[in-house]
Amino acid sequence: MNFYERKILPYLTDLSLSNSNIAKLRREILAGVTGEVLEIGFGTGLNLPYYPEQIHQIATVDPNPGSSAIAQKRIGASPITVNHCTLSGEKLPMSSCSFDSVVSTFTLCSIPDVEQALAEIHRVLKPDGRFFFIEHGLSPEPNVQVWQNRLTPIQKRVAGGCHFNRNIRQLIENQFEQVMIEESYLENSPKVPAYLYKGIATKVG
Repeated sequence: MNFYERKILPYLTDLSLSNSNIAKLRREILAGVTGEVLEIGFGTGLNLPYYPEQIHQIATVDPNPGSSAIAQKRIGASPITVNHCTLSGEKLPMSSCSFDSVVSTFTLCSIPDVEQALAEIHRVLKPDGRFFFIEHGLSPEPNVQVWQNRLTPIQKRVAGGCHFNRNIRQLIENQFEQVMIEESYLENSPKVPAYLYKGIATKVG
């Protein structure tokens, strides 16, 4: 991981994902989180203020150590204890069937082996555990897809591996038995980076 990715990118990402429209989505999706919680792609800790009051501890993973300085400020201001590991989501050290809830926001776009990461999320969830997510990805509009495909190689280089063109619905439905997803464009945003998938996937049985 180079200097830009460790020292500059976390601040740029934090800034781009801090607007009020995204905050509203975080509040909505995290309201249903219960029990033992794992957050994939913790980043700078933007989700912390939106966890329900009954959540007192979460486990988190993120591969970029450069995000920790920003995250520590939010951890210090939160009543939630954060047990953090600096690693990616493709090979989690947690035991199978450990968590009631797994959370991912704006993370699946940048994990290199996203299918493996989703398999790991499914593995560590308890039976009937739920995966809560907000992700951006492939638009259903062909003219937007053209630009998403064209710009993704550049985006990957400047934004830590982020893809504009991943079909998040398909990826999650390939792994989970029960999926509820809402799709829409983020308000007042360019269409290429702003097609959103918000939902809950359940590990049946």
